[in-house]
Amino acid sequence: MENPHAERQNVLLQRITKNADKCTETIVELNHCLEEIIRANAHVQIAADLVTKYRKNVQYNLKATRESEAT
Repeated sequence: MENPHAERQNVLLQRITKNADKCTETIVELNHCLEEIIRANAHVQIAADLVTKYRKNVQYNLKATRESEAT
């Protein structure tokens, strides 16, 4: 006679495995989508970096100009 407890555990393990597989598949798909978004935003990141550097340079030059005018 088969053990009903072992049978129930086997069914539960199969469900857990199936759900874990679905979860893994979804995470892989999510990672793929995130990689596409990162690639699509690469130009935006470059532009943002350039603007940030430009802003720092402008602030530095304004400060230097004000200091030279003050003396």
